[in-house]
Amino acid sequence: MKKSNRRQFIKAGTLLTSLLAVNRSKAADLLAKHTAATIKPIVISTWRFGVQANAEAWKVLSDKGRALDAVEAGVKLVEADPAERSVGYGGRPDRDGKVTLDACIMDEFFNIGSVVCLEHIMHPVSVARAVMEKTPHTMLCGEGALDFALAQGFTRQNLLVKASEEEWKEWLKTSEYKPKANIENHDTIGMIAMDMNGNLSGACSTSGMAFKMHGRVGDSPIIGSGLYVDNEVGAATATGQGEDICRVVGTHTVVEYMRQGHSPETACKKAVERIAAITKLRNKDLAELQVGFIAINKKGEHGAYCLQKGFNYAVYSSNIPNQLVDAKSLLP
Repeated sequence: MKKSNRRQFIKAGTLLTSLLAVNRSKAADLLAKHTAATIKPIVISTWRFGVQANAEAWKVLSDKGRALDAVEAGVKLVEADPAERSVGYGGRPDRDGKVTLDACIMDEFFNIGSVVCLEHIMHPVSVARAVMEKTPHTMLCGEGALDFALAQGFTRQNLLVKASEEEWKEWLKTSEYKPKANIENHDTIGMIAMDMNGNLSGACSTSGMAFKMHGRVGDSPIIGSGLYVDNEVGAATATGQGEDICRVVGTHTVVEYMRQGHSPETACKKAVERIAAITKLRNKDLAELQVGFIAINKKGEHGAYCLQKGFNYAVYSSNIPNQLVDAKSLLP
């Protein structure tokens, strides 16, 4: 090889090595940024009681516990509070004066459990988990759900507190059934979380609409409507008018929008827009309707969106102190 060619070859090799070094450095920087962008652990939940629920869930997450255990613990806190009138013990009754509870739970492996129209048991979310882990089924309802819960050692008790009973008796004077948006008489504790291992889980629990027809079921215990978790994509949960959330299989819709690359907030917005369009198609008034979604993706990014102002949610993560956030809305 001639000296001139040899020099050019060495020079080209040196340049190539330098370029590779630069590219490796850039790749390392991009990888570091990507890793840093993943926020974990994180937990978000619906409504003002989500702040207290998040604090309970954080005890599990901050100790490197599993997201499934965290969401169950957080939801149980709200279920046990007699002052919270739309969930668990203290929940408002149906028009027959019976407190009937719905709940579901889902983990990172697509395991699911649900209970519907469950009476006399304070913690339907834990019964739902028992259905998931101890039966070949995914949903139990009514007397069958109660029999199962009692067989599992859950305690039977009266869930109708004095304040709820007095409201029901006052309602009986007119028996007028007109649910209103944002007064939290038909809302839900929905919670989703990502743990230190990057795994997602979620849970949802409600006593349903106040003074509903006996046997009515909304979205809350229905996987894909009130709650959905896909550990490769993200998780979502819902609140508000369950019938309308079910029409679009709301939380599954949100997760699928995230799968397409949309942010959690945008995914929630698109699901709300779909509900609004369907409501108009059915010639129904949006004025008294409220639906809302919250979501987390695999990067630990969170977001929410609702139909009209008034919905808020709580966020607690490794870099966000436990706080309440007002969700953006489609309507002013």
